[in-house]
Amino acid sequence: MRFGNLTYLWLIWIIPVLIGFYVFAFKHKKKALALFAHQEVLARLLQWVSFPRQYLKAGMLCTGVLFIILSLIEPKWGYQWQEVRRTGIDIMIALDVSRSMNAADVKPSRIERAKMEISDLLNNLKGDRAGLMVFSGTAFVQCPLTLDYGAFRVFLDQVDTTLVSRGGTDIGAALQRAEGSFLQTENKFKVIILITDGEDLQGNALQITEELQKQGIKIFTIGIGTPEGVPIPVYDDQGNKTYIKDKQGQMVLSKLDETLLQKIALYTGGAYVRGTQAQGLGLLRIYEEKIRDLERRELESTMQKRYENRFQIPLFIGIILIFAEFFVSEKRTVRHEKK
Repeated sequence: MRFGNLTYLWLIWIIPVLIGFYVFAFKHKKKALALFAHQEVLARLLQWVSFPRQYLKAGMLCTGVLFIILSLIEPKWGYQWQEVRRTGIDIMIALDVSRSMNAADVKPSRIERAKMEISDLLNNLKGDRAGLMVFSGTAFVQCPLTLDYGAFRVFLDQVDTTLVSRGGTDIGAALQRAEGSFLQTENKFKVIILITDGEDLQGNALQITEELQKQGIKIFTIGIGTPEGVPIPVYDDQGNKTYIKDKQGQMVLSKLDETLLQKIALYTGGAYVRGTQAQGLGLLRIYEEKIRDLERRELESTMQKRYENRFQIPLFIGIILIFAEFFVSEKRTVRHEKK
């Protein structure tokens, strides 16, 4: 037996309270009457009272209340097999893990803020399949498309700026690798979310974007940082921070190419959002306003047990017992001997 609603289980305490009340009442009832009536009068009154019937009425009331409480917690037994279909879209998140993502202009850092918002997004996915790809100078799939958001989080927790050894930011490679990670299904059900803070150092991102646009894959882009650029922090084994410098000793700046990210989103029918410290990266906003209402397809179909709700049975028994208790008389029949 299973129960569908344990919210009302606490009401079971009513039963011992009722039993305690009746035990106290039966124990002190006769003593209370003796205070107000003479023994002979009391004896004549009590000869018409059936104590077993009083016990029966109390038992019927307590049992009736018990069955009504049981109906409230919705007992279930017996089941039928039911086909459950899950619909959604495929969402591949391409996350920049270059060293510039360690910058703390977005707290606690760009990479950690991105991971936090991706985790928040998982809480709001409605049956969509999600995957994670990381990129810097090269790209690889960290977590393939899955409906198991718990497993996704395990892979997400392992992400940091040391995952990809080759430096730089190759957005074209990221988009190409993301496209290759999708299953061979209709492209209109596929979405790429690109999160980056840098420029496209290889310069082929728009060319690959045009190919994805022809396939009907939508790309949503999120830019972190500023067009002016910020120094790229690096940390030694002791946690001391320094900044990357070029051969001339000048600090290298990571600059956000908003124009490129806007074009990528525009070409494919997606949207661009610039992440800030105050408003966050906007990942959840993109999903709720742009992605959630996209056309969906059936991702999987499974057979599940659907247990039958039987609350009507204890409810019916409880009502009958309480109703019948009202008609059970406490009086007993006194037989008079014929003279």
